[in-house]
Amino acid sequence: MYDDSWALADVMSQLKKKRAATTLDEKIEKVRKKRKTEGKEAKSGKLEEKGAEAGSGLEEQEGLERKEEAGSARDEESETDYSSTEENILTKADTLKVKERKKKKKKGQEAGGFFEDASQYDDSLSFQDMNLSRPLLKAITAMGFKQPTPIQKACIPVGLLGKDICACAATGTGKTAAFALPVLERLIYKPRQAPVTRVLVLVPTRELGIQVHSVTRQLAQFCSITTCLAVGGLDVKSQEAALRAAPDILIATPGRLIDHLHNCPSFHLSSIEVLILDEADRMLDEYFEEQMKEIIRMCSHHRQTMLFSATMTDEVKDLASVSLKNPVRIFVNSNTDVAPFLRQEFIRIRPNREGDREAIVAALLTRTFTDHVMLFTQTKKQAHRMHILLGLLGLQVGELHGNLSQTQRLEALRRFKDEQIDILVATDVAARGLDIEGVKTVINFTMPNTIKHYVHRVGRTARAGRAGRSVSLVGEEERKMLKEIVKAAKAPVKARILPQDVILRFRDRIEKMEKDVYAVLQLEAEEREMQQSEAQINTAKRLLEKGKEAPDQEPERSWFQTKEERKKEKIGKALQEFDLALRGKKKRRKFMKDAKKKGEMTAEERSQFEILKAQMFAERLAKRSRRAKRARAMPEEEPAKAPAKKQNPRKKSVFDEELTNTSKKALKQYRAGPSFEEKKQFGLPHQRKGGNFKSKSRYKRRK
Repeated sequence: MYDDSWALADVMSQLKKKRAATTLDEKIEKVRKKRKTEGKEAKSGKLEEKGAEAGSGLEEQEGLERKEEAGSARDEESETDYSSTEENILTKADTLKVKERKKKKKKGQEAGGFFEDASQYDDSLSFQDMNLSRPLLKAITAMGFKQPTPIQKACIPVGLLGKDICACAATGTGKTAAFALPVLERLIYKPRQAPVTRVLVLVPTRELGIQVHSVTRQLAQFCSITTCLAVGGLDVKSQEAALRAAPDILIATPGRLIDHLHNCPSFHLSSIEVLILDEADRMLDEYFEEQMKEIIRMCSHHRQTMLFSATMTDEVKDLASVSLKNPVRIFVNSNTDVAPFLRQEFIRIRPNREGDREAIVAALLTRTFTDHVMLFTQTKKQAHRMHILLGLLGLQVGELHGNLSQTQRLEALRRFKDEQIDILVATDVAARGLDIEGVKTVINFTMPNTIKHYVHRVGRTARAGRAGRSVSLVGEEERKMLKEIVKAAKAPVKARILPQDVILRFRDRIEKMEKDVYAVLQLEAEEREMQQSEAQINTAKRLLEKGKEAPDQEPERSWFQTKEERKKEKIGKALQEFDLALRGKKKRRKFMKDAKKKGEMTAEERSQFEILKAQMFAERLAKRSRRAKRARAMPEEEPAKAPAKKQNPRKKSVFDEELTNTSKKALKQYRAGPSFEEKKQFGLPHQRKGGNFKSKSRYKRRK
């Protein structure tokens, strides 16, 4: 397996060096030590009280000694009793049951109308058969790649032809190399005439950007192709300097890329030959919508576009927005396929036991899954709380979510990769694309928003043909998603049942630790206030030193939206507390009001809040899919209609025929009046047109 530590060190050097504050782990350790000393003091205090009650005489002294010995023995016994009972509880095994699944009807996957399907590939294809250049083959060997994965076998030949690609494959199957190799081959084969950026790779998260940059640099290590990373959280000035040098390949997140496009005059996208969207379904969703429109508007129109994801929607409805030209559809796996060697387990949460989630997770991490574990939560707040709780239980924990600085995020990842910590608590920011070697278990605190999110979360384990396990906690409101997962599963899905006394013991321990959790949060709040006041003092000092004369202020960085537009977009798409109340659901409004009154949420309310967030996201997604479709440049994919059953045509009556017949002939006939036959039929006075001339003249003479 390739080593990316050198690339990570290069990224870490770009980070701003801030004053090293005490870490959360240090605060947790401080609170734990304080609690232990308090416990010891309380015990010694009890012994002293017993001693004071006894007399000062020799007999009394002897009695006291005997009492102390008995007391200490009792203490030791109680400690040993506690530890032995604890041991008995910890050694109690969980029961596993295989979840039965209903047989599902197989539906034939049909390619879309505007797609050329290339999902079938030559299975015997090797890297040497792909007509790749020597420097690339040398890099592939150096990185330890032996045989191409199915997605690489299918994508690399098509990518080398310069065709637009829309590819879908399970997580951990080597999609990064599948798009990087054809791009690098193209750049080697056709060297640039002028210093311009020719390839743009867009990724949804900073960590994924760093990973893609690392893999691309390793593949290009034996050729002169230059790469650049432009993601948020890293130093802007060093990125601008790198962009002025016009690197061949740019790997970026949408926000930072737009920032550079609007504020770095020499940088533009008019010379882009290849546009790649990694995790394309995420890049095209509503949260990146405005930013993607802006980037695509600035890109060259004559380009090759490639879309890659583990959960690509079959229709790929937003393809028109990135204007793919005769795209090739490569679906190596089904849309919701998990890794082949993943063992899926579920723990059922009964309706009145929602508050047991924290206790169950603590029990799992203490007893069963002790290392190489990723724990996913729905909210940043819950992730932070779980870090504190598990830390107080004596586990080595780290956290990764959007509330942390980039330094903290990368440091947490580095420590988890280096096995300095056993558990990484994360939100969905870590669910996409991250390849962390050796993750054995993924635990879901609550079920994610959609099945797509579930596939990405559990895809952090069982990567590149290795085995892995996922354990998800499922409440009553989440059982619908569980049924869908069980239906789609190819391997048997298991239900894990924890002994009830184990859960109760851990719940009691967590309730006792609430004071310690509050103490850690207080220490953090105090440190934040200190940092804010320090920052204010430093800015005041700088202003005083500069004086009124030379304030050489840098121009403000511009953005494609105004502040008001950004604010409106944020409010419209946020799943925050105010959004919960604004949604008009009585249950949610009441829930939020009650939570505000109480101040501190109970375990049940915290779990309920996590589930509500996921439900709201799913609701919004459903609402969005029901909207009227936009007019598109390309035809929409429509599901193949079943052939209509032949019906025996019912014979219409003469009246019906006349009433419904609106042909020109029928209209003319209607104006001319009834025919001779019709008059004769209905007993009307009748005479043929152009009747007998003689009879007419005879009639006149008689008259």
